[in-house]
Amino acid sequence: MPPPVKKTPPKTTVPAKRKAAAKKKTSSAVPTGWIFASIGLLLIVLSPFYYGYVLKTATATWRWILDAGEPTNYRTYKSFGVRIPANYTVHGIDVSSYQGKINWQKVKQMNEDGVHIKFAFIKATEGVLMTDPYFQRNWREAPKAGLVCGAYHFFLPQKSGLWQAKFMLQTVKIEKGDLPMVVDVERLYRTTPEKMRIQLKLFIHQIETKTGVKPIIYTNLSFYQDYLQGYFDEYPLWIAHYYQPQLNVSSNTNWQFWQHSDRAHINGINQRVDMSIFKGDTTAFEKLLVK
Repeated sequence: MPPPVKKTPPKTTVPAKRKAAAKKKTSSAVPTGWIFASIGLLLIVLSPFYYGYVLKTATATWRWILDAGEPTNYRTYKSFGVRIPANYTVHGIDVSSYQGKINWQKVKQMNEDGVHIKFAFIKATEGVLMTDPYFQRNWREAPKAGLVCGAYHFFLPQKSGLWQAKFMLQTVKIEKGDLPMVVDVERLYRTTPEKMRIQLKLFIHQIETKTGVKPIIYTNLSFYQDYLQGYFDEYPLWIAHYYQPQLNVSSNTNWQFWQHSDRAHINGINQRVDMSIFKGDTTAFEKLLVK
């Protein structure tokens, strides 16, 4: 039987017009890579504006949510840049050389809805040798602006408490109308709590003997609870406890000042500042001052 004959399919011919159109279309097309590259470049150029707008909008929305949900006893003051516990009328700050040169007139003039700076604690000394380089200027200029001032000593428990007190007393001369002297004790510096308390007692006794006024003990909440509570209860306390609507201590704690923030913006000062409130009203505040 003869082999089957293979049939060759007829060739399809493309009309000349269609060939020309296809050739023209191919030659004028923009490469896909260039399209994506152009879009990417455009996004890069516009991204700072876009994401900046998104970030600004998100921040504003978040602040609105926080403000709407903040408790009535813990209100945000925009000019100070922090939340401030409500129901307190006497406000103040503490400063050291960290804040640099201060315009005390601007500090005194700052006011938002009745909140203004009435007092300032000023760093004077540290240990047995260091005097704050801005102390004398701050001690002179702050009262001129009308602020009530108090001096504080940064306590080093590994050094003699007696000599630290003598050093502070020869540096600071308190007068009528000043706040009591302050001892700032925050760390053990590799000493035992017992040795720290011995030196602190020597410091306090010397200050009280020479001035006739009980000094104020400044510390943070955890240090107070761990090492000081129950040992110096007859002395007024100034406690640091940040970003809270209330100071979480027992009702019988003898606190007079509460440092509630370390991020306040104060006119006349270029750096962030610690901000505090006094526990009582203006009458109680006046009674606390040196007679």
